[in-house]
Amino acid sequence: MKKAFLFLALASIALSSCRTDQPVVEPEVIIETQNSYDDQAALNFLQTHYLDIKGNIKNYVATDTINKKLADLIPAPVTLPSGVIYIKRQGAQPDPGKTIGATDIIRLMSVTNSYIAVNADGKSSFVSGYPLRNTVNGTGVPEVDPTYFHVKDETLANATTPEAKQRSYYEIEGFGEALQLFKSFDIPDETNYNLQGVIIVPSRAAFARDPYFSYSNISLRNRSFVFNFQVYKTTAR
Repeated sequence: MKKAFLFLALASIALSSCRTDQPVVEPEVIIETQNSYDDQAALNFLQTHYLDIKGNIKNYVATDTINKKLADLIPAPVTLPSGVIYIKRQGAQPDPGKTIGATDIIRLMSVTNSYIAVNADGKSSFVSGYPLRNTVNGTGVPEVDPTYFHVKDETLANATTPEAKQRSYYEIEGFGEALQLFKSFDIPDETNYNLQGVIIVPSRAAFARDPYFSYSNISLRNRSFVFNFQVYKTTAR
């Protein structure tokens, strides 16, 4: 009997451990409320994170007297009318750099996560972080021509459903909008990274509640995205 109870206890622990690896599914709120949560959570994110010497986003603690919160960086974070926030990291921009076109083929080094914005005790924050891409700690080389920036015309032409024939099904609109305000480097894929900025995309400027391409193993409905990135190269299509 003791062995049986031990087995059941271990099985229960194992199942609990598996569950903690999965993002929390939050109750859906009306879209106006979700938009408000997204905006407040993004501002909270700026107060609770900083950039390390390589430009990686890190958690900020109140006792930190060395690093500056994202909110306090110079130049300051910029909020676009769409709700997208972008930060150009000082000293990490190409000079002169190359303009990024809306349909360009880009080579993107990034750590990109998606989050759900929720409100607890009157304070909104991003929870249930889940990776979209991580080439910094993964392959170590930039991602080439990501569809969430620009989908190929042939992909749309060959799609078999009405939803999949729309650019909005693939592209994260807010990311493309803000990325074109940066300049691209012109460096080899093997170059060590020095991340140049951050783009925070609220869910309404991503997929919101519309149909979308399955980039990840989880639902991207209502999810905001935080891109921590460097554009190694851009070329006209």
